[in-house]
Formats: sequence, C-alpha cells, structure tokens
Amino acid sequence: MPQNPESSRRAWLRWIARYLAAIALLAFIIPATPSHAQASGHVEVKIVKAGLLIGGGAGSGVLTYRGRVYPFRVSGLSFGITAGATVGRLAGRASGIREVRDFAGTYTSVGGGAALVGGINGAHLRNEKGVTIVLQGPKAGMEFAANLSAITITMR
Repeated sequence: MPQNPESSRRAWLRWIARYLAAIALLAFIIPATPSHAQASGHVEVKIVKAGLLIGGGAGSGVLTYRGRVYPFRVSGLSFGITAGATVGRLAGRASGIREVRDFAGTYTSVGGGAALVGGINGAHLRNEKGVTIVLQGPKAGMEFAANLSAITITMR
C-alpha cells in the first residue's frame, strides 16, 4: 500500500522537530567546559600611592575565583597631573577570566579624582588578555589627579 506524500512529509517534520528539541535540551544540560568558559571573580586591593606630576603606587590584594583565593601584588605608575598621597581599599569584580593566569598582566586606565582627608576611589582597568576589573572604595589622604595609569598585577 503506497504512503501518502503528505503524511510522509509530516512524519519527516516531526522527526526533525524532535531532533532539534533533543539538541536544545542537551545544550542546557551539558555545562560549558571550565577551560573555555569565562567567569568573574571578586577582587580586594589595598593600595598606597603618592606623587608629584608622576605618581607611583604599590599594594596587594586577593582574587577570589571559582571558590579559591589567589593573592597578588600591584604596582604602577601614573603620568599626568598628580599631587598628594592616599591609601585606598578597593573592592569589585574582575570579568573575562578564562584561566586564573589571565588575571596577571599590565592594566591601563585613564582617570582622575580628588581627596581631601578622605574620599571615594574608583577604577576601571583592562589588560591585554581582555580581563576587565571594576573597583571602588574609600581612600584616605590628600590627592588631586588627572592621569593615564599603567598598573601591573603579579600573582604571588
């Protein structure tokens, strides 16, 4: 008995729909592999900086990434209008990390700020591996700055 062409087409479309539904379900069930997935981490930094025209700073911090804590050191220079000295404690997020070693590197930032006894500090940094760090927090001291900064982070 010959099959109706219309029922064959419907059967074929049902099979394709089931196949696509199964693939979509697997895409949600199977997680991305950690080596290729990007994740964000929590960053805390204490930094001391001072300068007159050219500024310098150093500090230390920790990156909490995928449940582990990684200590690091920070050092940097700023070029532009800088006068004063401050101590800051910053906290925020680092995004675009594929592997923890991506966090280390040289970050650039353009910014400015002012503090008289105390103030709020913020930074938006990006390194050559595509990691972005957004930090904010209080700072104490006296400073006026409008500059370009290069910050190096090294893992301890």
